[in-house]
Parts: sequence; C-alpha cells; structure tokens
Amino acid sequence: MVATHRRDVATKGQGDAHDITNLVAAAVAESNCRAGIATVFVVGSTAAVTTIEFEPGAIADLNRLFEDVAPRGADYRHHLRWGDDNGSSHVRAALLGPSLTVPFADAKLLLGTWQQIMLLECDTRPRTREVVVQIVGD
Repeated sequence: MVATHRRDVATKGQGDAHDITNLVAAAVAESNCRAGIATVFVVGSTAAVTTIEFEPGAIADLNRLFEDVAPRGADYRHHLRWGDDNGSSHVRAALLGPSLTVPFADAKLLLGTWQQIMLLECDTRPRTREVVVQIVGD
C-alpha cells in the first residue's frame, strides 16, 4: 500500500527549524500500515529535511556551521543571475537535501531516543513549506 500525506509548515526565514516528527508519526498512523518506510520530502530548493537531537544548542550549532560553510553575506553567482539574496539558501539546502526515509514497525517510527525529524528553512525570508510524507508498507 502507498499513502501520501501533504502538510504545510510556516517558517520565519533562514535558520528556522521545526520538529516535524509528530507530523510524520501522524501520517504513518493515518495510513493504517503496520510496517514499512515513510519518506519525508520538502517541496522547494531552499529548505531541507534531516534528523537531529531537536534542542536549541544543536540547532544553534548547525546554523553556526552553515554560516561558516555558506555565509549569508558572501558573494554567490546565483545573486548575479537572479538579482536576489538567497544563494546561501540554495547551497545550505543542497548540503542537507530535501528528503529522508524512516522505517517504521508496529505503526511507530524507528527513531532513536534523541532523534527527531527536522525541517530546516534555508531561505532568507519566511515561507509556507509543503511537506510530503509518502508511506509504503502493509
């Protein structure tokens, strides 16, 4: 069986992190599948999905790393082409990626104790992000 769920998440701009573990768990529960995989995908090229221990220190550390690797104020060829300011957004999102696959059994996500699913906004402005959760299982 395949079940697809779509949810919107409002973000505040670059660095804004959202724990979407419960959103994914709810999609698995609604699917009526007992075991399988849940793929979590954010639509767009300036947001990302990953796992992390979702606590303020880890989020700050990740955002600090991104500022070191892809600083917002740096020169990006993307800015020259489009006349905008979100070159760092595209680079950051590409580093993490738009999707994640999580196995589940007994209709529960098989995540570690300190592991949550996170949506990270990489764009320089607020957005409404569509998160697609596709469940494959039985």
